[in-house]
Amino acid sequence: MSINRREFLSLCVKGSVSAAALTSLQLQALTGATNAVELGDYKALVCVYLYGGNDSLNMLVPLEGEQRSVYEQSRQNLAVESPLELSIKSQFAGGVGIHPSLEPIQSVFESRNLAFIGGVGTLLAPTTLSDYKNKTVGLPKHLFSHNDQQAAWMYGREKQSLNSGWGARLLERLELQDEFAANVSLDGTNLWQTGSTTSAFALNKSGISNINAFGGYQPRSEHVTAIMNRLLGNTGHPLSTAYANGLTSAINNTQAMNSALESAPAFITPFSDNSLSEQFAAVAKTISVQAKLSTQRQVFFVSMGGYDTHDNQLTTHPALLNTLAQGLSEFDSAMKELDMADKATAFTMSDFGRTLTSNGDGTDHGWAGNQIVMGGAVKGGNIYGELLTQHLDGPQDTGGGRLIPSVANEQYFATLAQWFGVPSSELADIFPNLSNFDYTTLDFFV
Repeated sequence: MSINRREFLSLCVKGSVSAAALTSLQLQALTGATNAVELGDYKALVCVYLYGGNDSLNMLVPLEGEQRSVYEQSRQNLAVESPLELSIKSQFAGGVGIHPSLEPIQSVFESRNLAFIGGVGTLLAPTTLSDYKNKTVGLPKHLFSHNDQQAAWMYGREKQSLNSGWGARLLERLELQDEFAANVSLDGTNLWQTGSTTSAFALNKSGISNINAFGGYQPRSEHVTAIMNRLLGNTGHPLSTAYANGLTSAINNTQAMNSALESAPAFITPFSDNSLSEQFAAVAKTISVQAKLSTQRQVFFVSMGGYDTHDNQLTTHPALLNTLAQGLSEFDSAMKELDMADKATAFTMSDFGRTLTSNGDGTDHGWAGNQIVMGGAVKGGNIYGELLTQHLDGPQDTGGGRLIPSVANEQYFATLAQWFGVPSSELADIFPNLSNFDYTTLDFFV
């Protein structure tokens, strides 16, 4: 069987060599590889994105007393029954509990490998209810909009003329943009991992790069190799040469990744049969072979959808939280198997929180919410930031139960970036609104 240049390039496109990935690889081919900063120990950040806007106000709830009564009045039919108590001194006088569907991570919390960050949201500067009403401080643009708030969380700043995700900016700041295995996505192209000179290397849930899908042609076969050499040879045209170099690099990187993954150990930890757990399993597998990939820092992106719970929330949201908790617990177990729990930190992001009030069957778009951070380097068993007072018409309610954040998402991100290896003096270069706050980072790492 023979194929021409057009057919071959079509097969490569069908093999999911994304335009973003090729652009990054072409830039590498044109500019040449640079020497990355010597970082010493290995570290990985795993972004767990919850698309739709998680009702995280129901992840942490008051147990007893006046605050419990206020919570039940505010949340109405959505109030969590029989929450699981957390053995900590809480900002809620009557104690604090987690949603029973989060039971798989209760033990991770109690073993001090998991923490919650309370009251997080997009902010340009500290904001009070008076500031909000009188417009005395700048506010993030297009609050409560899915697309805009997803971008704000993934960019880690207000949208600007030159946009890049903060995950990518970490790698570029540490001069790791040319290490293909440093930037790995289990959910395709996303804003968080797309930078000026880097984009994500995409794996599927089996941990095998999608570029293997050559429509029946095996990239290692002599037939395809011969065609590769002929079609991607020196054409004399700069653009064609850049494309050829980029495509060749993509295939070489894919083969290097697949070769490394073939040596990954089998985990004792059983991963659940759902998309998120399968993504976590692929991340764990990739981390297990990081030495073969010769990278000292990695960022990973996993995700799940369904959190836009305008209706049927009482059924939908508990199932979503349980899937999230299972995946986190399984990933924690796998990292402990590898003796790398202190080397990997998983953390959640979502579009926004949700309204305190029920719309009768669910909730609407809110603002502040709670997040999860997990790993052996985390000072777990605690809640950082501020547990929001779940009080309708209270001091943080802008109307309709949309609560003002007490912690900026950039403060949350800066803490993760600092642990990852970005010097404190350079955090404001990555997160430009940090200078508006009294403190730049939270104290949730050992």
